[in-house]
Amino acid sequence: MSFFEYAPAPESRSIVDIRSSYGLFIDGSFVDSVDGKTFKSVNPATEEQLAEVVEGSPADVDAAVAAARRAFDTVWGPMSGADRSKYLFRIARLIQERSRELAVLESLDNGKPIREARDVDLPLVAAHFFYYAGWADKLSHAGFGSDPRPLGVAAQVIPWNFPLLMLAWKIAPALACGNTVVLKPAETTPLTALLFAEICQQADLPPGVVNIVTGAGETGRALVEHPGVDKVAFTGSTEVGRAIARSVAGTRKRLTLELGGKAANIVFDDAPIDQAVEGIVNGIFFNQGHVCCAGSRLLVQESVQDSFLDALKRRMSLLRVGDPLDKNTDVGAINSAAQLARIRELSAVGEEEGASRWSPACELPDRGFWFAPTLFTGVSQAHRIAREEIFGPVLSVLTFRTPDEAVEKANNTPYGLSAGIWTEKGSRILAVADRLRAGVVWANTFNKFDPTSPFGGYKESGYGREGGRHGLEAYLA
Repeated sequence: MSFFEYAPAPESRSIVDIRSSYGLFIDGSFVDSVDGKTFKSVNPATEEQLAEVVEGSPADVDAAVAAARRAFDTVWGPMSGADRSKYLFRIARLIQERSRELAVLESLDNGKPIREARDVDLPLVAAHFFYYAGWADKLSHAGFGSDPRPLGVAAQVIPWNFPLLMLAWKIAPALACGNTVVLKPAETTPLTALLFAEICQQADLPPGVVNIVTGAGETGRALVEHPGVDKVAFTGSTEVGRAIARSVAGTRKRLTLELGGKAANIVFDDAPIDQAVEGIVNGIFFNQGHVCCAGSRLLVQESVQDSFLDALKRRMSLLRVGDPLDKNTDVGAINSAAQLARIRELSAVGEEEGASRWSPACELPDRGFWFAPTLFTGVSQAHRIAREEIFGPVLSVLTFRTPDEAVEKANNTPYGLSAGIWTEKGSRILAVADRLRAGVVWANTFNKFDPTSPFGGYKESGYGREGGRHGLEAYLA
């Protein structure tokens, strides 16, 4: 087999002006922390330090929540929906205007390929702000009562896999409904949230409507447990989600959780093989597998297992791993050393438990955090790699004979975030989808998102919905 050689096509870093240090964004301004603690944001592809970022303390969280409360009581809450929508439209347009800058910064800070940041993340970020800007003056028609009211101050904690997109999922509906926000980005990917703070300034958003407090777990805990918060929204691990649920139990706070997943991609014997292979690859290797709804379990019908796996391996051999800023790159860097260690640990366990491991030949860079796209066959439902969320570019392959067996295996997980079905029979799609215990079921596609569609899970994948009209409900009294 001959491979087409791609010349390097790196995106320029010069479009982004990264400061040497960043403060907290509170009450419309960047400020220093009360105790002066800082941490470093690192480029996972090279391990170079990008910037020094302030670590928010409980006193800083107090200041941010107080600023959000003032803005809610005096400006944003009383403001008409039509006027709120103007600000959201302005933010959406600024995101579009600065999309190349945001995409490059996201790729540098996160490790994801620039092609994904540019062509997937940023268009969706702008689309969410445009979509919810349209809802801001129509809330009485959303189906949540004739006079829906905002909750107040929303505490929002987002993960590192889609830093800017998760910010949009949280902030856009909260502001459209009249709430104010204190957001904590992940400690490994704070930079695009801080650039978004500059966009808020550029849009003349009233001070205190959006506040961004950077830091690690203790900062997040101080925020979600703060008595001045009316609503908590969290996207992240199931373990942390459980802790947050315990901390808000018995309080008046509203809570939505979008947690882990172990999605099954079910391939029937009549599926279009080339199309399904593309969907499987997109489902698990997109964003290095750092996707809560990643199709990390492939359930393939026994009669086509061999031919399908041959086609899948051929496609995996064409994946290009390397510099995230290269426009030819398919698989970028793992986000952190800690995440790389977990991926390596669970992959080693998979081999120890008897599964067969395969990766295409690919040369990984010497510096940074890298893991080759990996396939495990001979996997049983008892294997840890089939049960635990790896959150990396690792695919476990199981087989089935009948639709009933496929559904039983797909649902045999504590998670319930997403699933995929591949078949040419529309009746089979509807019959199987109706029995899958997953919040989102894709048919003959995977990882497709739209701001008009709700997203969320069942069981240990959390509760509540984000996106669409349903996403408004979590921010309305």
